[in-house]
Amino acid sequence: MNKPNRQEVENPIAGDIEKLSAMLSCGRATARKIGAQAGAEIRINRRVLFNVEKIREYINKISV
Repeated sequence: MNKPNRQEVENPIAGDIEKLSAMLSCGRATARKIGAQAGAEIRINRRVLFNVEKIREYINKISV
């Protein structure tokens, strides 16, 4: 089976749960919760991506 040819992007617009988890330095469950609270979910059929800009805005908003 062929693997998709993915290129790493310096400033991505959206990322999957693994990218979000790495970006936030937390587990998948916590990353999914933050993504939902930020309203950053993008659903394309069964695939779920997260809007990186909305995540950043949400983190800045809730930080002390």
